[in-house]
Amino acid sequence: MRDTREYDIQGIELVDDRYTVEQGLVRNKYRALDAGGNTVLKGKQKMFKLKEEFPFTDGDGNEVFTVKAGGIMDVAGNYVLSDAQTGEDLVVLDNDYSLLRDTWTIRDAITEERLAEINSRGALVTLVRNVVPFGEWIPHKYEITDAAGAHVGSISGRLSLRDRYDITIDDASSVPKEPVVAAAMVIDAIQGN
Repeated sequence: MRDTREYDIQGIELVDDRYTVEQGLVRNKYRALDAGGNTVLKGKQKMFKLKEEFPFTDGDGNEVFTVKAGGIMDVAGNYVLSDAQTGEDLVVLDNDYSLLRDTWTIRDAITEERLAEINSRGALVTLVRNVVPFGEWIPHKYEITDAAGAHVGSISGRLSLRDRYDITIDDASSVPKEPVVAAAMVIDAIQGN
């Protein structure tokens, strides 16, 4: 089993098993709340960038990591998560875009070893969300699995005016939490979930 401490991000430690991600009303701006309702992570999509970029801060506004697209207008591609304090690339979020299933793979930035996968549940729901007018209003659900395909947790959307997701991590012994919480925000921003 891989030691998730090698993916620790300086300046932040997510220790809860449940988080709520809320999108701002105006633009792709997000915050993650812990089980006690405290803001532990904030992220926003930088506007007017050739390559999509998402800087993340802790609850006090200190920059902790950045997620940047590998290419220009990268709808189906990769996004590198880099520690803001060390500059080290930690993981890559790979998007395998499909009309029937949203699949995001979290990989080691150096070895490209698969650490986890985030998959939408239900091809019919994904198809309706992508094709039917106002389909994006249907709350989305994702399953988080480890490298072996075992269930780790879930990301479940709530029906509301702004996007809101509940992240539940049942077993994070082999999956780093920070990239999973960041991925929930990036997935929503990139795919307009």
